[in-house]
Amino acid sequence: EELPKHGGARNYSTGIYFLLTEENFSAFHRIKSDEMWHFYDGDGLTIHEIQQNGNYINHSLGLDLDGVEEPQLVVKGGSWFASQVADEGSWCLVGCTVAPGFDFEDFEMPTRADLIELYPEMKTVITTFTRT
Repeated sequence: EELPKHGGARNYSTGIYFLLTEENFSAFHRIKSDEMWHFYDGDGLTIHEIQQNGNYINHSLGLDLDGVEEPQLVVKGGSWFASQVADEGSWCLVGCTVAPGFDFEDFEMPTRADLIELYPEMKTVITTFTRT
């Protein structure tokens, strides 16, 4: 169905779940819509967010509610973000919900050089969580 401001057929909402292990990470990328993250099982997850204004946020997703973890959180549309299993963890099962629904036309994965050019002060975290 056509959604206002999106110029074509679009899902109202989409959801995925996926497993991350200590051996890999989700590289920096961004989408146009807000993305709600949900923790399901395993060890905690660290989400590195660089907001459009350059602010850096280190989110902790998980069930250690007495600590710094949250069972769900939102990454704002337009922010660059990457994720990894939290320190000393081995795996994490998480889900993401996007509304309006995810569409590859809204997806961007930058090169390391392009992202460092935008945010040179974030070079270390960008280098760690990009592949090219």
